[in-house]
Amino acid sequence: MSESIFQLANTAQHFLECGTDNCEWNCQFYCNDCHLSLCEQCRDEHQKSPDTKNHQVVPYQQRKRQLPEEKCQYHKTRVIDIFCKDCHLSGCSKCAIQDHQGHVLLDLEVLYSEKIFLCLSKIYQIDQYFVSTTQDQQNQIKKDVEKTKNYMDTMRTLLESDAESLKRLVDEVMLKKLKECEEIEQSLIETLNNQDKVYENYNSYLNDLRKELYCYISDKTLSEVVSFVSEENFKIKPIPVTTKPTLPIFAPSDTEPSDDGITRILGKLYFPDIELKIREIKPMELETVLQEGRDDENKMKQSDVKRSLSLCSDVTEVWEFEVKNIKKACHFSLNAPNEIWVSDGIGRNLVETDLQGNESDKIYTVGGYGYHTVTLDRDLIYTDGDEKVIFRVTQDKKPTQFIKTGDWAPISIHSSHINGDILAGMVTDEEAKVTRYNKIGKEIHSIESDYKGEKLYSEPHYITENINGDICASDDDMHAVVVVNKVGQHRFTYTGCSKGFFQMMSSFIIKAPEFLPYGICTDALGHILVCDFNSNAVHLLDQEGQFLSLVITEKQDIQCPLGVCVDDENNLYVGQQSTNTVKVFQYLK
Repeated sequence: MSESIFQLANTAQHFLECGTDNCEWNCQFYCNDCHLSLCEQCRDEHQKSPDTKNHQVVPYQQRKRQLPEEKCQYHKTRVIDIFCKDCHLSGCSKCAIQDHQGHVLLDLEVLYSEKIFLCLSKIYQIDQYFVSTTQDQQNQIKKDVEKTKNYMDTMRTLLESDAESLKRLVDEVMLKKLKECEEIEQSLIETLNNQDKVYENYNSYLNDLRKELYCYISDKTLSEVVSFVSEENFKIKPIPVTTKPTLPIFAPSDTEPSDDGITRILGKLYFPDIELKIREIKPMELETVLQEGRDDENKMKQSDVKRSLSLCSDVTEVWEFEVKNIKKACHFSLNAPNEIWVSDGIGRNLVETDLQGNESDKIYTVGGYGYHTVTLDRDLIYTDGDEKVIFRVTQDKKPTQFIKTGDWAPISIHSSHINGDILAGMVTDEEAKVTRYNKIGKEIHSIESDYKGEKLYSEPHYITENINGDICASDDDMHAVVVVNKVGQHRFTYTGCSKGFFQMMSSFIIKAPEFLPYGICTDALGHILVCDFNSNAVHLLDQEGQFLSLVITEKQDIQCPLGVCVDDENNLYVGQQSTNTVKVFQYLK
């Protein structure tokens, strides 16, 4: 048994004195033959004495335990000192002669020491591993309880939000139907009123005719009566014919409202069809403490969508500007209303300019694609994949280290316009993930795979957030746009529009170019806009990942688009591979 085990197994014991008569020094050693505790000085004398110089003196922690005196149950005057391995019985020397001849006999003192050693080893393991590891597991469970509560709070919020949306939709439809009822009623009443007016006019006609006839009876001369009164002159017009109103019939829904029907509309909670994950238990030889994962899920408030906006039938270029000190426009970060940060990827300049191309600031960086963003506080944040650091540039223009990313190289970043969280795309040699930090740089959680364990990302060079909290990443290595919801659950992967669409756009296209996404952004309607380098276009998707159109194509004189963003006035900025000129388009009205 190691000395450290004995030390730990014997902690918090009473003060030990030397066992030599009249010696009051601390005990440090032990004679296994004499079963005597010794101080350093008495040990030296003990080993010099002719009677004890061959005794085994060891450090006190490594001592053999003195065999307790126990009488033999068969020979009452003797103590037990042997153990028969064959019979698995302890006894005295007389027992050995009488009952255990030819058996394997063990020294009971040695065997006792081994058993004590085993007990101390188990105590050590319990104290130093099992208790602490169990406490680790309990701490994980406590954190999982809190994580589960927070996650289910999020689920409840989502359900309540969906229910409220359904209620609003039902109210809107009901108001529409009530308005329709009112319009039908007004139309029917108007028709009936017109019919009533017809009869009023007919009554007036009859009254006038009656008066004229009375006049011929009482006031006219004989000649006038005889010459004018005839059936032909006083033929009574027929009574006007009108129709009865046809009233609308209410046709109830074909299906009765049911829990299942409402559930299909609202969605449902379910457990993914995956095996339960066993909690990791650290190996006994490890002394390190397991690191707990954190998922401090923040509730995000969805930004207001401008319902009055719609897509323009024709996209028009409204202006363009040239950005100095860069060769191409790979990525944009909008700053103040009339200022924008622009980078060119390979070059290392990150330039701040106004919307006419007048440069106001310039920062030297390691470069990249979607590697910079602007926070709600108007601070610039950019990544350094070489140093594995995220830098922050405050209003005093001094870059400072904001987040260290460990073994992961940050390659893209976005500051949430909903709550200020930081979303960062990161890679190692073989892995990729998206990590969410809060606005002070504390990690919240990371997203690497879907519920089946399939990896989601390879090279997430651009990243953004939609108005509903969805995280949208453009991954050129996977030729896909990957979208997860606010809590990291995979929603959809977009890999480009169909070949048929390109053939419809141009009769000269034989094979649709492979989708190669770069810059990505979202707009006030929840659309996702992504640059397709190979097809010289910007794809427009809806919030559910359905392809809507190529909002920008070669018709707008765009070649190999790289960067894209939409400002607060819904203008669309597009940067290209071969020029430092930024084109600005109007695509919403």
